[in-house]
Amino acid sequence: MEDVLILGIESSCDETACSVVKNGREVLSDVIASQADFHEQYGGVVPELASRMHVDSIYPTIEKALSDADVTLDDISAIAVTYGPGLVGALLVGLSAAKGLSAASGKPLVGVNHLKGHIAANYLCFPELQPPFLCLCVSGGNTMIVKVSGYTDMEVLGRTRDDAAGEAIDKIARVIGLGYPGGPKMDKAGQGGDINAYTFPKTHMKDTLDFSFSGLKTAALNMINQNRQKGIDIDLADFAASYQHAIATVLLTNTIKASEDTGIKKICLAGGVSANSFLRKAFDEEAGKRGLKLYYPSLKLCTDNGSMIASAGYFEYINGTRHSLDLNAKPSLELN
Repeated sequence: MEDVLILGIESSCDETACSVVKNGREVLSDVIASQADFHEQYGGVVPELASRMHVDSIYPTIEKALSDADVTLDDISAIAVTYGPGLVGALLVGLSAAKGLSAASGKPLVGVNHLKGHIAANYLCFPELQPPFLCLCVSGGNTMIVKVSGYTDMEVLGRTRDDAAGEAIDKIARVIGLGYPGGPKMDKAGQGGDINAYTFPKTHMKDTLDFSFSGLKTAALNMINQNRQKGIDIDLADFAASYQHAIATVLLTNTIKASEDTGIKKICLAGGVSANSFLRKAFDEEAGKRGLKLYYPSLKLCTDNGSMIASAGYFEYINGTRHSLDLNAKPSLELN
């Protein structure tokens, strides 16, 4: 069978990324032009500036990805590109580049849901992984439990009703002075801290697998403000450890419940927050007790990258997915 090479393009937020992946599993190149250092001065991603930086980086990133893979556009089977969810201006840059390449080369265009890309990152790290499995997809913009019945067949079993877990971490990271990007800095700050030093509410909704993190975030804000008013210093390591452990506990509890409800014992983590050490430790410990098979991507593949889009694009491509050149960006694209 002839190899299928997919060129994957990702530009949903502040990473301009492009990769070439063979047969959905083997990464031939992985190029990322990150904007994180630039946006750090603003305390978060500035959408308009992100879009402009994508414009500057998109074609050099694509050229390097092809060069690093030692292929040309003629060797590519299809062009996969993120078309949502994400920042609309950022999405349009990658999408426009992909459509231009498709029109010029005659290669098929395959639009990819960004969340399916995060889930597919696990295929790149575990060649043996096949559906069905459950995936906890958790990031700064999304938190959901997904039943992956097939490579392109997915169902959301539970999602956040307010803040995403990553958003709850990022906001508190800014309040306590850690800055941007909040997730990695909060994780580092909590190392060696006591997870039981501070108590936070853990919201569990009856008869649903949905999440809510607004109450936990508000409790953390109140605790910080009350201690400041009293002139009491919060122990940073203990606070960061306790807060992240509370979030991890809620994520773990609902995912275990989903496993019990469905009978599925293979569980994947995906998305930026899947790199969090507190989350991984909680899942590792519980998986060992319950005999669950646990998968999570390498740290590099947890954050936005082109390889995950190329992998997801491969499975869409062999399933017959093709998009016309009028494909538009969908910033609020749903997974289902």
